[in-house]
Amino acid sequence: MLADEPFSDRPGNASRVIGAFLRTYNDGLDDNRRQDLYPLASLIVGTAGSRALERERASRCLEFAQSLGTRPPAGRAAIGIATPEASGSLAALAALRTGPSGEVHARALAFARELISGRGWTGRRRRSCGWFGRDPAQAVEDALAEGVAQPAGQVR
Repeated sequence: MLADEPFSDRPGNASRVIGAFLRTYNDGLDDNRRQDLYPLASLIVGTAGSRALERERASRCLEFAQSLGTRPPAGRAAIGIATPEASGSLAALAALRTGPSGEVHARALAFARELISGRGWTGRRRRSCGWFGRDPAQAVEDALAEGVAQPAGQVR
C-alpha cells in the first residue's frame, strides 16, 4: 500500500534490519505503545540499502542490544545473529525485556529513527571493543573460535 507493492509486513524496498526490528518490537508491545510505531511505517519505505549499509544497521542493532544488557549468543548460535533479520529482532527483544519501560520505549523509537535516517553515522562501521560494533562475519568467526556455548535458546 505505502510502497506500491502488495500488502506485506516484508516489503521489498524496506531494510530487512529495520523491518525485523519493528516487526518484533511491534509484536511485543501493548496497544497503547504500539500506536507510537504508526509514524514509522511510512518512513521505512525505500530504506533497503546496500550490503554495507545493512551490515552497518545490523551492527548498530547489536550495539543497541548490548547497551540494554543483552549479551550475544556464543559458539555456533552466533552464526545466525549476524544476519539482518536476527540482529534486528535481537535489538527489539532486548528492549521488550524491560517491559518495555517508558525510558527504553523512547530509546527504541529513537533508535528506529536512527536506523531509518542514518544520521550521525561516520559512513564507515565504528570499531568498538567487544563483540558488538564489529563486522558481523568476523564476530561470528571469533565466537566459533572461542567455542563458548550457552544453553540452547538462552540469549542474555
